[in-house]
Amino acid sequence: MVTKNNLRSPAPANRGTNTQKLDEIVANARRAQDERDKGYREQSLRLHPWICARCSREFTRSNLQELTVHHKDHNHDNNPSDGSNWENLCIYCHENEHARYIDHLAADGMGNLHGEKKPVATYNPFDGLKGLLR
Repeated sequence: MVTKNNLRSPAPANRGTNTQKLDEIVANARRAQDERDKGYREQSLRLHPWICARCSREFTRSNLQELTVHHKDHNHDNNPSDGSNWENLCIYCHENEHARYIDHLAADGMGNLHGEKKPVATYNPFDGLKGLLR
């Protein structure tokens, strides 16, 4: 009897090794991100009230995981110990703030988060027209 499983081509011999390496890389990156976040998140939760700075939703220990730390200047490496670059936002307001920031960049023609201006269009359909009209 032919089944779906019988029709599959055999996986390459090194596929398991590549998958394992990739899983390790992802796990290490997530651990590093969690450790980085934990540092300034814990500081911000100590400095600022457990209230969303936009919608004023209040948080308790039971739902504190829904309160995020937002970098006001959008630079995640700018973490002054006085908390002046942080504000606590609920997950919904945080997502909205980042969407608004990306829309702002797009409206300015920047299209990226690093401030590099890129041309809006690069293709000119009439580029060689003058030479053809002679």
